[in-house]
Amino acid sequence: MATLVERYADRILGVISCYDRVIVRGRICGFDYAKGMESYLRARKVRLFDFPNFAMPYREAIRENAEELARTHGIEVQFIRHHDERKEQLVAGILDKRGEEPGLVAILSAMETCNSYKARFDKKTGRTSLRPERARCLHYYFYFIDEALGLCFLRIPTWCPFTAQAYFNGHNLLAAKLRKEGIACRMLDNAFTHIDDWEAAQKLADESDSRLLHTKLDHYARMFCPALEALGVTYQWHLAQVEY
Repeated sequence: MATLVERYADRILGVISCYDRVIVRGRICGFDYAKGMESYLRARKVRLFDFPNFAMPYREAIRENAEELARTHGIEVQFIRHHDERKEQLVAGILDKRGEEPGLVAILSAMETCNSYKARFDKKTGRTSLRPERARCLHYYFYFIDEALGLCFLRIPTWCPFTAQAYFNGHNLLAAKLRKEGIACRMLDNAFTHIDDWEAAQKLADESDSRLLHTKLDHYARMFCPALEALGVTYQWHLAQVEY
């Protein structure tokens, strides 16, 4: 059976392979499991039953920071009330009016499930410990255009352990590389409809620099999650989903 490329060879301008949708998760080492969080609190003389009081100021700091960023950039924080509201469509509508220049595009918020902890007292052992628990908290989606990564978002929960999620698209990353090299290209949605030099584009697509991604994610995490600086911690990033 002929492949798609073989079947339409006379109509295809070029073929390129590159990354597509990439999702990266950020964890705070020592915060993302109950024993680690318990050790952190004990070392700082915080009662385990006071975990909510410990987490509350950081929640407020993230919320206040989001509101301040919105005011600074002349945008509004939009609360998503219904699951059928597609964030991508909202952002696409904003981009139609705003344009594609780098910077903060939108801040969306939604109540979603998050990880948390709850203190429990064991009568048999006479000891108190933290147990993992699922909860709901306000999450912020910070959509921004980076000059190297293109349109991205960083999802920050307002509740400890503040597990983050970042998104970018490999097509946008390649388009930025092409522009930097002076290679003309055109995109339609998430596809290239024209590239001046397909061979050079493939070489650029094959290049991968994880240090750039780490640097970018660390920068935006500090911008959008003030709890990191207040706690003196950083995210450890790992790939959660990669499409090619």
